[in-house]
Amino acid sequence: MSGLRERKKEATRVALSWAAIRLTVERGLDNVRVEDIADAVGVSPRTFNNYFSSKAEAIAFRHLRRSLRVAAEVRSAPEGEPLWEVISQAVLRQLEPGPEVRDMPPQEPADWAAGLRVMVAEPALQAEMLRAGKVAESELAAAIADRTGTSVDVDLYPRLVAATVTAANGAAIDLFLQGGAEESMEALLRSALTMLAAGLPTP
Repeated sequence: MSGLRERKKEATRVALSWAAIRLTVERGLDNVRVEDIADAVGVSPRTFNNYFSSKAEAIAFRHLRRSLRVAAEVRSAPEGEPLWEVISQAVLRQLEPGPEVRDMPPQEPADWAAGLRVMVAEPALQAEMLRAGKVAESELAAAIADRTGTSVDVDLYPRLVAATVTAANGAAIDLFLQGGAEESMEALLRSALTMLAAGLPTP
């Protein structure tokens, strides 16, 4: 029962985070209330507050969750698989839409990208995303250290790889949201990771 309950709680948390993102992209952060987010998921505002302390935290959670899943996949991948192949597959897998996206699909791509540009410029959200990114980067560095037999306390390599993966993700997102690139988000991210793999071979 406890396992089922935890899965339901996680599904609710994920749905609330996605609803916060979707509504903020459509309306702007200041025009979205906690009540709106909760109503979109079919829960009470009190339930929202049980999961998140703010709208910005709810939005940043999706980024944090995806990033932590990358670290978990890097750590659990079969031995012998090349590190950068493992990292690339784990990162790209996070682009796949989950059930929460299928239940509440985003608007038209052009409008969605424009709304995302406005959303990520919000100072309150930038602070939360920075905090989430630091947590996720530390977890990824630890996973890389485990996989390569290095140490985050002694060796530069795991921290450097984690930091560059984070930077590659950010660069691909920024370029995609600017709207000038012809490639898809997946193609941009794949290219960025390929460049990193060529410049940072596994020790």
